[in-house]
This record gives sequence, structure tokens and C-alpha cells, in this order.
Amino acid sequence: MTNRLFSRLLLTAVRPACRPSCRLPRLQVHHFWRQSRATHNAGRLWAAAGGLLGATGGLGLVVYCARSRQTVACAGKTKAGEPIRGLPEYLLEEISKHKSKETGVWVTYGDGVYDISEFAEQHPGGSEKIMLAAGGPLEPFWAVFAQHNTEEVYGMLEELRIGNIAVADRGKTAVVGKKEGPYANDPARSPILKVNTREPFNAETPTVLLTESYLTPTDLFFVRNHLPVPKVDPDSYVLEVKGEGAEPVRLTLEDLKNKFPKRKVTATIQCAGNRRADLAKVKPVKGLSWTGGAIGNAEWGGVLLRDVLLFAGHREEQSKAEHVHLEGLDKNPLTGECYGASVPIDKAMDPRGDCLLAYEMNGAEISRDHGYPLRAIIPGTVGARNVKWVGRVRTSEAEYGGFWQQRDYKGFSPSINWDNVDFSTAPAIQELPVQSLICSPQDGSALREGEEEIGLKGIAWSGGGRPIVRVDVSADGGKTWHIAELAEGKDQRRPRAWGWTLWEASVPLPRG
Repeated sequence: MTNRLFSRLLLTAVRPACRPSCRLPRLQVHHFWRQSRATHNAGRLWAAAGGLLGATGGLGLVVYCARSRQTVACAGKTKAGEPIRGLPEYLLEEISKHKSKETGVWVTYGDGVYDISEFAEQHPGGSEKIMLAAGGPLEPFWAVFAQHNTEEVYGMLEELRIGNIAVADRGKTAVVGKKEGPYANDPARSPILKVNTREPFNAETPTVLLTESYLTPTDLFFVRNHLPVPKVDPDSYVLEVKGEGAEPVRLTLEDLKNKFPKRKVTATIQCAGNRRADLAKVKPVKGLSWTGGAIGNAEWGGVLLRDVLLFAGHREEQSKAEHVHLEGLDKNPLTGECYGASVPIDKAMDPRGDCLLAYEMNGAEISRDHGYPLRAIIPGTVGARNVKWVGRVRTSEAEYGGFWQQRDYKGFSPSINWDNVDFSTAPAIQELPVQSLICSPQDGSALREGEEEIGLKGIAWSGGGRPIVRVDVSADGGKTWHIAELAEGKDQRRPRAWGWTLWEASVPLPRG
């Protein structure tokens, strides 16, 4: 199937002045994006890590392999993943090579090695999801998709047993990132994440998993770090608040939790460079090669930034401040520079702006990679302004002067490049434009012969708190359009539609 899939969105109060025409990979600010399933990088599909990973019944489809009969006889006596005497042994390096139809698809669980090649094709959650575990362990996926942790599933898994992990490799796990130098104290990460860089650590969610749940599981939420992850002692942590029109205030973590009302906000965060890999196919660009998974949706809990500023005495009618600076506790090990950014004061002080200083994510203590013990959540705004590990808040007449506010995260004409760019001519990115992403099937997926329609799943989101009204999909180059069914997130209302909207569509395939 080489037809292109289109996704078009309309916003409630924003209609384009002219007919939108940009293609999806170009990442320009239009309402009409295009994906080429024939040419996109297969690596960009974080697809749907359900399968063995989770979707409907996970391993809830009985598959019987004749070669496994001798192993099945042992299944009742052997706990899943325990070594079985007499079976072949394989090194992890050898197992990691088996992750395609051509090589066969192997996975591990405990000390067991399993050939799921035939099962993968019939997986109830789709082969794209189960293939995320190919060549590696199942445990990280089953920790997230816990419906697999049953005796029935374990028994089915043992039917696919082909051997044991070699004694020399037992107990070893794939560790993302080195444990030395300035990054030695970085936290452990899920191997499900698709890594772009290890130091600093930057990784995205496989896109096929984005539609698995409305809230992105914390372990699967994309990670964007510019510097080593700080190790902050919550007992000695202090938030410093000062600036134009505000009295200097120092607040402990307990102060924040006890002196202010707790608020919860469901909001999507997206890195400004998400889908840069698509743009690079049109023109060489610098930056991390995000393929589409540098976006996530979570429920954040904490205190309103507005409440903290009011507590410090800030009054808009009496202050000349136009910006709120947010500085993190992460530091460049060579220069001592921290990550910092600023947002307009009107956004920070808007009672309906829902800006948080968050200490919870998805109902639990926020994790270190995502800003423990406190991070800024600026709903509807580019991820670069959602500063993590916040240690200092300051009101100011001037915009924040740091590198990532003044010399990065800005938009320019396609004719501008790194040789002629003048960063002072463009404003810092704040709100992001409307966009949509087809998450499943993956680009390049093969269709069964004779299929007359294709089922699609995706996400749609707009910055600025604007809700998604409609998603239209085409499989014939835009000649005909089919209205997708909006799912969770569709009932959000302007101006507080901070989370994404899930959608599904069944689209007839053009003949030939």
C-alpha cells in the first residue's frame, strides 16, 4: 500500500485564512498534514506496544507450535522463566539479533528464551506492538501492561519456549545510559523507550503505544533532558520566589503541599522538535531526530503558579513585570549553567491558565526524569517552557536571558539556516499549533491481500487550550475524506482543552 494518509484538523475558533497545503513531514504551522506510509522511517513508529505489551488480551490468543510439545509437558511443573535442564542456552547478544521476520522473533522472560515468530503475526493487539519487545525482555512491557501477569498467560508463553539464557548472562539487564561521569546519578529508564541520545538522556515513546491509554504511563512518557538529572534531597529542597512586584519568599516542599490548595490538570506536553526526522527528509536540519513520540499526556498535581506568586505579594495592577522566569536545579557540569525559560506573566497569572508547580504525575510522586521534586506545567505551551526541577521563580520586566530562551526554540523561514540565522529576529516559541499523528498502523506496514479498508488510530492536539473539533482522513491523496470518530478527550472545552484527543477511523482502500 503506497497511498498516502492524510489527517486534517479544524479548531473551534481558528479557521485558516487560506487553503492549508503543507505536508505533515514539513512540520510547518498549517492545519493540514500528510504522512507517507511508503517512505517514512520505520523507526518512527513507536506503534502499539500492547501485544505481548498489552492491547486486548495480550497473549490471550492460543497459539500452538508443534516444536514446543516437549516444553509444554514441563509447563505445569516449571514456573515461567525458570531454567529448564536440557534446553539450548543462548547469549543475550545472540537473542538480540532475532527481532524480524527474516531472523525470527525471540524474546526473554526470566531466564527463558521464547520464539514468538508465529505468534506475533496473530497477536490480538497487533504484531506492531509485540515487535517492540523483539530481541529483548518482556518484563518491562508486562510491568506496564499488567494484564499479562496471569498463570494462563505464563502457561501459553512456556509453549513457545526454545531455551534458556546462557548462565554467563543470567541476571543481566539492558541498562540505558552509562553509570559514570556527570551522568552517573541518572535514574534507570524503561527499555521500551526509543533512545535518541544517552548523555544527556533523550528518548521517545514508540508511537504505536500512544493510543493505548489516554494518560501516558510515566515509565513510557518521553524524556527530554539538556543536562544531567539532579539528585535533589526533598528534606532540604527550597523554592526561591522573588522579582518585580514580589517579596522574596522561600518555600519548602512541605510548605507547597500544606499552604496552598492542591490542583490537578490533565495536560499534553510535546517537545518543540517532535517529528524532526520527517523534516530532515525534506532538508538537513540540526537537532535530535525525534520521529513522533516526543509527546505525552498526563495528569499533573501540584499548586497553581498564580497562587505562589500572589503569596509572594505579586499584584498585576501594581507591577511592571511581563515575564515569569523558571530556573531548574540541573547544571552544566563544566559551566554551572542551569536550564531556564520564561513564560508571559498573563499566562502565569490567568485563573484559567492552569499553570502548575507540580509534585505529582499520574497520581504518584513525580519521577526524577520528569522533574522531581517540582516541575512547571504550562498547559498548551511548548515543552521547553515546562521547566523541570524548578528551584527559582522570578517575575521580571524582561524575558529570560538564558541560551534555551534566546538562542533555541524559535521558528524561522525555511530559507533560514544555521549560517545566516539571527535569533534576535524571532520570538521564543510559546503555544504550539494544531496537529495530528497517525499512530497505528505503522508506516510501511503490509496489508493483507484483498483487504478493502484499513483501521487507523491516532492522536490530535492543539496548543493554547483549543479543543479538537474534527479529524478527517484520506487514503486517496485527498480526493475523498472520511470523518474519524473522536474518542477520549473530545469533551474538552475552550480555553482549557489542555490534553490530547484520541481518534479512530476505518477508511476504504482505493483499488490498485
